[in-house]
Amino acid sequence: MQIGLYFGSFNPVHTGHLIIASHVVNETSIQQVWMVVSPQNPFKQTQSLLNEYHRLHLVQLAVEDDSRLRASDIEFKLPKPSYTIDTLVYLQEKYPQHEFTIIMGSDGFQNLPKWKNMELLVKNYPFIVYNRPGFSVTQNFGAQLTILEAPLLSISATHIRNNIQAGKSIAYLVPEKVREYIEANNYYRT
Repeated sequence: MQIGLYFGSFNPVHTGHLIIASHVVNETSIQQVWMVVSPQNPFKQTQSLLNEYHRLHLVQLAVEDDSRLRASDIEFKLPKPSYTIDTLVYLQEKYPQHEFTIIMGSDGFQNLPKWKNMELLVKNYPFIVYNRPGFSVTQNFGAQLTILEAPLLSISATHIRNNIQAGKSIAYLVPEKVREYIEANNYYRT
């Protein structure tokens, strides 16, 4: 099966993430997108992160009615911080029947030279990069690259967290089940 790996903190998962994942399945040869919840991204601060199991549960709630999308805790079993190359080597050993493609925004793709073992990544795995405003792809770093124009919403997890802390609604920014669970558990209040 052709699997797209969409890595992220998903802190929290929001409608923009889901639109991109769905668009990738609709418009490419990818048959299923695994939303890989990263317990600790080496490029992000961990203080503002909700516990990884809570974030995973929110992704599970968000995708439970769509068989094309799957929440993945694969990085929970690996050393922290999470490096994409280590995750892919592990996945390739565990699921040799699948072909994996990395899904990411053009903003993150510009940072690819900073990634651990970038040369191995671009040699062994294709990339699907969706354009984000202000971050055009100017070089491919040797990667097998598909550039995708995906419908983008100007939603960020930071904006959602700020709304929660300010007592504002997050309706329509996240799936309804996710909103209900966040509110019921007082996530992101402080």
